[in-house]
Amino acid sequence: MTKMTLQRKAKKHARVHGFLKRMMDHDGRNVLKRRRAKGRKKITG
Repeated sequence: MTKMTLQRKAKKHARVHGFLKRMMDHDGRNVLKRRRAKGRKKITG
């Protein structure tokens, strides 16, 4: 039987797209700022 096409890894995803990663550099903070300004319910994820 073949493998599923999407095998998610929560820790890896968080390290690339998570809040702490966004806060680490200037552009990431700008992403959070834009998403807050737009009114996103989830700013990272």
